[in-house]
Amino acid sequence: MGEFAIGQGVSRFEDPRLIKGGGRYIDDIKLPGMAHGVVLRAQHAHAKIKSLDVSAAKAAPGVLAVLTAADVKAAGWGDLPVPGGLKRRDGTPQYKPRYPILAEDRVRWVGDCVAFVVAETVAQAMDAAELIQVDFEPLPSVTSTAEAPKPGAPRVWDDCADNICFVELIGDKAATDAAFAKAAHVVKHRFAINRVTAAAMEPRAAIGDYTATDGRYTLYTPMQRPHPTRADLAKLLNVAESKVRIITSDTGGSFGMKSPIFNEAPLTLLASKITGRPVKWVSTRTEAFLSDAQARDNVTEAELALDKDGVFLGLRVKTIAAIGAYLQQAMPAFVLNAGTLAGVYRTPAIHVDITAVFTNTNPVRPYRGNGRPEAAFVIERMVDVAARQLGIDPAELRRRNYIPPSAMPFKTGLTFTYDSGEFEKNMDMALEIADVKGLKARKAEARKRGKLCGFGLSNTIERAGAPSTEGAEVRFDRGGTATIFSGSNSQGQGHETVFKQLVCDRLGLHPDDVHYVQGDTDAVAYGEGTGGSRSATMAGSAFHMASEKVIAKARKLAAHLLKVEESDLKYDEGVFSTAKTNRTLTIKEIATASFDPKNLPQDMEAGLGATGVYTAPVNNYPNGCHICEVEIDIETGKTEITRYSVVDDVGTVMNPMLLHGQIHGGIAQGVGQALMEDIHFDADGQLITASFQDYAMPHAHDFPDLEVESNPVPTKTNPLGVKGAGEAGCVGALPAVANAVVDALAEFGVTHIEMPATPERIWRAMQR
Repeated sequence: MGEFAIGQGVSRFEDPRLIKGGGRYIDDIKLPGMAHGVVLRAQHAHAKIKSLDVSAAKAAPGVLAVLTAADVKAAGWGDLPVPGGLKRRDGTPQYKPRYPILAEDRVRWVGDCVAFVVAETVAQAMDAAELIQVDFEPLPSVTSTAEAPKPGAPRVWDDCADNICFVELIGDKAATDAAFAKAAHVVKHRFAINRVTAAAMEPRAAIGDYTATDGRYTLYTPMQRPHPTRADLAKLLNVAESKVRIITSDTGGSFGMKSPIFNEAPLTLLASKITGRPVKWVSTRTEAFLSDAQARDNVTEAELALDKDGVFLGLRVKTIAAIGAYLQQAMPAFVLNAGTLAGVYRTPAIHVDITAVFTNTNPVRPYRGNGRPEAAFVIERMVDVAARQLGIDPAELRRRNYIPPSAMPFKTGLTFTYDSGEFEKNMDMALEIADVKGLKARKAEARKRGKLCGFGLSNTIERAGAPSTEGAEVRFDRGGTATIFSGSNSQGQGHETVFKQLVCDRLGLHPDDVHYVQGDTDAVAYGEGTGGSRSATMAGSAFHMASEKVIAKARKLAAHLLKVEESDLKYDEGVFSTAKTNRTLTIKEIATASFDPKNLPQDMEAGLGATGVYTAPVNNYPNGCHICEVEIDIETGKTEITRYSVVDDVGTVMNPMLLHGQIHGGIAQGVGQALMEDIHFDADGQLITASFQDYAMPHAHDFPDLEVESNPVPTKTNPLGVKGAGEAGCVGALPAVANAVVDALAEFGVTHIEMPATPERIWRAMQR
């Protein structure tokens, strides 16, 4: 459809509504008779609950109910979902603790849920919560990831003596050991990947609405996976899935954090059932820091073996990864992304040893990249460390080890099999954009101004569109316009725009003739949701399937109406034509005709529409090269990013404007972690960085113009040839920025800076 076709830079259809204040977030929803809830949270990182007295709170003005663990138990409800299926080092099953909705006899992190107060207003609920008397007996706690598994460390769970939840061993240990035995060079380094939080623009929120007349629970909440969550929630509530409805309209950011069932969702539903009124809970910003699932937080020891020419022979990685006080839903999925450690290199032997440990901190869960940025950081930093130790240019060392396109499909030394990619070309294009030829002059000029110029690159790869299923539906009405239903939920990526583009491109419709629906489990028939850079692959392919089914039925009806054979028809941009008549029929005309039984062949059902449920048999592998150039002030240690260049291969580019937006956002999150963002607990488990006064976030003025170009190598693993793009920016940015900072500090003998590379940390490194 010309300007709306796939590949065109169509502006987002969502934006005019959102810019004008037309967004519908959870706090915008006001239901008749709605009450308000407030969570009383633990003040200790680890403590026994010796007694809990809520009598004064219940008697406070406006209070409708005060829920404790006893009320959850009386309702017969279960715990929050906890994943399983993994093993400990000795082969026994993983340690799988309960995850209660409200703490029963013990709290395990500052922010753990103790009670839920419901009142007429938020202020009344907050005042009443302060009247609750809890007698805590503080217990020793552990917040350090590295210290958690050591003998003598405080136990998060009494019957988990070493705080180890599971151990995952990946790769070929024997082959890796043999590779190291014959290596001419072995490079070693230890990395501490700091903890961060999603800090979504819209905090978490929930409205629970129970209707006694039909025993049905409706939950309004911002989230990524409404349909799977409905199934999990129904199990928790001990009701049929048809008794649960989840509605999520606009979602102001998530990045993985809002995927699971958090405690507050069932609490609002139980409160609604007890009070007979809808109950809303909205997190404050500080409460979000205390209660949101957090991310990253691991300590890694890596070793890279090379021959005398700098060819990679083997890689060994040993990681201790924090999972927080509870094992949250989908948290172990990060081990599935350990394959990113292989990078874009031919390294034949790799072995990875991952130990997941409990700590008295917020639960950890998937956050933009979910293990990919951490793995990319390790391998790309190791390549730079090796290059410096061997005296080889970092780009040249990568060039010696790239997987060539002729080797595709390529089975790496660690789980992944790449189907396509031009890794060296990505780097060559990026080096050209970054003007590497002028680097020496820029470094000299910066030095005259008291600045250190650093140049860092990363050429990274990740898995996307993991083997799974997604649904979509195209449904025409009697007037010839259509409604499309997506099982994949947007949190700001622009799903409405790109899925409208896809359907309009295939069916010859104008976007004004297409209405978009997502996020309502009563309206959308099938959905798995958003995550892992899967939407373009999964939902896009599902819309492609549905559109093809619509065209097939429309072709049959067009042949009947035009009195020709189907084989006589030509279809182009929504119009059926034939050389046997001068008549044409558009999809819209056929849709209108399809509702009149007199127009139909004998064996055809009325109406025009179709559902597509696409199953991806394998992953796809987006990849790209990021180059970051920085200047560091010698006197203050302050880092400024002066140039940033990206060449990405995400296969078929469906909408370059949306793609660039995703890359820009991912880069911002990678830069944030590399330079400023940091979740920090004190020795007693108190969160020190519980507001934006203490948790630094990047601003627009922290970035230069980001130069983004594409080197699309379409994949054959899905009908559209697309590779996921949502996490690519974050995966590439983390190591690129870190490499640039270290390069800038080379003259001071600095070989590594832990994240975040704050001005103080850089200044101290220079003083040493």
